[in-house]
Amino acid sequence: MLGQTARRTAIATLVALSIVVAALALWKIKIVIASLFLAFTLAAAMRPGVDWLARRRVPRGVGVLLHYVVLIGLIALFLWLVVPRALTQVEQAIGSVPTTTSQLRHAASHSTGIKHEILVSIQRRLKNLPSGTSLIHPAITVTKKAFEILVGIFFIFAVAAYWIFERDRAVDLVASLIERPKRKKVRDTWWLIDQKLGAFVRGQLLLIVFVATLLSLAFWLDGLPYWILLGVFAGIVEIVPVIGPLAAGALAIGVGFTVDWKTALGAGIAVLVLRQLEDYVVVPRVLGHAVGLSPLVVLVSVTSIGLLLGGFYVLLAIPIASLLATVVDVVLRDVDPAEEEVPTVLFPAKDAETG
Repeated sequence: MLGQTARRTAIATLVALSIVVAALALWKIKIVIASLFLAFTLAAAMRPGVDWLARRRVPRGVGVLLHYVVLIGLIALFLWLVVPRALTQVEQAIGSVPTTTSQLRHAASHSTGIKHEILVSIQRRLKNLPSGTSLIHPAITVTKKAFEILVGIFFIFAVAAYWIFERDRAVDLVASLIERPKRKKVRDTWWLIDQKLGAFVRGQLLLIVFVATLLSLAFWLDGLPYWILLGVFAGIVEIVPVIGPLAAGALAIGVGFTVDWKTALGAGIAVLVLRQLEDYVVVPRVLGHAVGLSPLVVLVSVTSIGLLLGGFYVLLAIPIASLLATVVDVVLRDVDPAEEEVPTVLFPAKDAETG
């Protein structure tokens, strides 16, 4: 009896330790797991386009390459059109800020209140900056980090391309490990998650471009300083629901008050009008219910992931929440994934179906 108890205790301890070791191992390679999930999400976004080209006798490999060429082209266009103007506006924004120690000392001596405290704080930090050979090691670190980022981007793009071709085989392999009556449900659930993720990514990119373009134009017409920086910022923070648009609007109004109240009012009206247009016209028609999540769930997911894992992982917060919500619906609520509405963005329903 005592021997059986000891064996059971030993087995339970071994299982517990194995779970802890596995959890620690997964935590250590969380960046790899996140990169894989990001690649799968990118592949889901490209798949309808690749399938559409394949039905028109364009090889899938060429279709994937065309998607990457278009993506690189859009990035190059952004760098050519937006970045030079943004840099000019940044230079204008910091042009009046003292940079040398003598300038800071002079500015601090002629300022009072919070401005005085800020300038004195900057002066102290300038005195502690490294110089000479002490900068060599940080420079090497930055170069190494840039190389790691490039390798990570290549890894994501390569895995996404590979997943375009191998997803169906992987799903069949997983389904073969499950008892036969449940295989169809597993496949249908996988397809539904894939379609939701792809629709979300395509819709979110459209919204970012839409908001950034229209608000930049509106801010320019309003005479708002740094209009392109504020417009691009407003587009990017569309990723974070509720808080993102509020932050963009508050920032635009605040910058407007540096000119006069009319400029601030114009910026606020532009943000409000675009928000209404987006909520009642653009989002229902373009994005719809791509991920099937309420704004509250999305907000909690983004905040939790950001606090727990860091800023980079915020990009994966909504896709992860959508995946978990779909699994919960199928497993706990007994929802039939085959009867769920297929979300479509840019492509008709037949192009979103799996081949």
